Amino acid sequence: MDDLTTLARHHLDQAKADPHGRSAHLFLHDGPLRQSVIAMVSGCELNEHNAPPAASLQVLHGHVRLTGGGDRMDLIAGQVQELPHERHGLRALEDSVVLLTAVTATHGCPTPYEEDTAAA
Repeated sequence: MDDLTTLARHHLDQAKADPHGRSAHLFLHDGPLRQSVIAMVSGCELNEHNAPPAASLQVLHGHVRLTGGGDRMDLIAGQVQELPHERHGLRALEDSVVLLTAVTATHGCPTPYEEDTAAA
């Protein structure tokens, strides 16, 4: 079992020592499900990149700005947001740690709801 508080502290310390100002760690990988801790020092940016089929971002520490499609949204510790299904980026407005939860594939895997309705 991983402790998010410990991971957040550790990776924020690593981000502060990193020349690029960030540190990331994939700590859960179960089929198409991925969870990663991403730490970024104030001013650090993740340039726009493609979105997975489904994902959310939870701020564990700090203040970040999520950008994409001409929109921007500021998030603070304790807030969680679905990621846009388009190219998006992230900027740390202060030293920050986020929890990224992503589903990398959705095709061919029926959900429990789909299995229940198919049997009815």
